[in-house]
Amino acid sequence: MSAPHLPKVAGIDPEVPVSTHTAAPLREVPAAPGAFIQDRLASWVSDLTTLHELTERLASTATLDAALNELLHAGAALVGARRGLLVLEPADTTATPSTTLGLGLSHADLGHIETVERGATALGRVLDGHPGTADGLTTPDLFGDPNLDPRHREVATRLGYAASYALPLASEAAGRLGAAVWLYDEPGEPSEKQRHLVGLYARYATEHLARLTELERARADVATVAEELLPSRLPRIPGVQLAARHRTGPRGGGDWYDALPLPDHALGLAVGSVGGSGPSAMAAMGRLRASLRAYAVMEGEDPVAVLSDLELLLRLTEPARTATALFAYCEPAARKVVLAGAGHTPPLVLGDRRCEFVETTLSAPLGMLACWEAPSVEFSPAPGETVLLYTDGLLRRTGDAMDRAFARLHSAAASVPKAGRHDPDAVADHVLRTMLPDGPARSDSTEDVVILAAHFD
Repeated sequence: MSAPHLPKVAGIDPEVPVSTHTAAPLREVPAAPGAFIQDRLASWVSDLTTLHELTERLASTATLDAALNELLHAGAALVGARRGLLVLEPADTTATPSTTLGLGLSHADLGHIETVERGATALGRVLDGHPGTADGLTTPDLFGDPNLDPRHREVATRLGYAASYALPLASEAAGRLGAAVWLYDEPGEPSEKQRHLVGLYARYATEHLARLTELERARADVATVAEELLPSRLPRIPGVQLAARHRTGPRGGGDWYDALPLPDHALGLAVGSVGGSGPSAMAAMGRLRASLRAYAVMEGEDPVAVLSDLELLLRLTEPARTATALFAYCEPAARKVVLAGAGHTPPLVLGDRRCEFVETTLSAPLGMLACWEAPSVEFSPAPGETVLLYTDGLLRRTGDAMDRAFARLHSAAASVPKAGRHDPDAVADHVLRTMLPDGPARSDSTEDVVILAAHFD
């Protein structure tokens, strides 16, 4: 006989075991000895990766403007700001003028900032090298500064910034090139780590800016020399109006043009291109142009003879060099043009009734064959028509295949507004702008560009 079951009275049933889910918390397991070091290393690696990516992007910039823009954006990302301002003040401002660039600031905003006295702003004090600004200048609460310049307070209120961090753009090798300041919408300042990273970045950026500044100076010198080797002004000949456009490539090239008065009220027009680039090509271009002028004065009525003598001179004096050239002998009174070309692009005639390339015979460049020869071509421009001479740099800078580039040139010439077809300057500008809408300086090509327009009245 089994024992009777005891009634369920409180305190009689055995205690139910506590669930493991509600058990007392376990003691915290101590971190591994190297966890702190690993976290620090991970943080350093992350910072170095960020810095490496930003410096790579900066190093890929090929122009001073692009580098300045990249510096402003990268600096803003490193210090956690939304807007900024950069002033470049190289020691030699004759070659590279002072530059002011803003991030998130309009031209009007920059104008307002410039109305504040230079010494009253953090940027100005850093630019002037005031004591204590070599490592940057932090203004965490602009409006909390009792010594804040009243005009600065007014401008900051208008533009809506309450704090700033200014940093010099300087290094031991490059010296002081300028300064940058980043603006905060609310009171605040970059952390010590942010200041360290942006300081490293700024020193690298300064070296890069110094190299680009020197490159800009060299390019400016090259362009100056190239311009001095070309006509300082175009001649005035009754019955014809002239206009020329010349853009030197970044390394300096050998494209040239010339227009010179000849006996019996005639006019000589020439364009050409020497192979290669740099100072050597520019010097050869100067010699070739000077020689052609001499031959044109003596025998300009025979363009083939002019180019034949030029080819002989080039082959004897510079046998390793080649060049293209086109020479046209013009008689405006008779509306007659006789030309010969040596491996050069054909002229284009445009007017109210036609827009077409002049059919020139195929010929080799100068200095390429043991004996150069090519027949001349004669045509008669109608009153109001313009003859357009140019170098192949105009075609190559488009980046298109040559047949497509020729088609683009024809289309550009045909689209000259009717009101501007009697102005050679308007024709040259329209063709240049249509062929290279971003401007010759923005093209990736290193080619020179030459356009010579002759409008016959």
